[in-house]
Amino acid sequence: MNYTVQVKVMPLKELLDPQGKAVMGGLGNLGLANIKDVRVGKNITLQIDADSPEQAKQLAEDAAKKLLANPVMEYFEITID
Repeated sequence: MNYTVQVKVMPLKELLDPQGKAVMGGLGNLGLANIKDVRVGKNITLQIDADSPEQAKQLAEDAAKKLLANPVMEYFEITID
């Protein structure tokens, strides 16, 4: 069966997010000063052929651990559509 899997990769909460800070500064320059914090990450969509949703999730987790996310700086969340 074919599964659509979303992998959300975000910077660890404990680390600074320079890209998020740059976006926040830009929003402030546009007059959107009520926005208090911005974090910028990635959303990766995978099409996975697997026997079950659990197997699809495991394959996505393996991909995230091995390539898609840097565990030193990022965390990831997986959802199956």
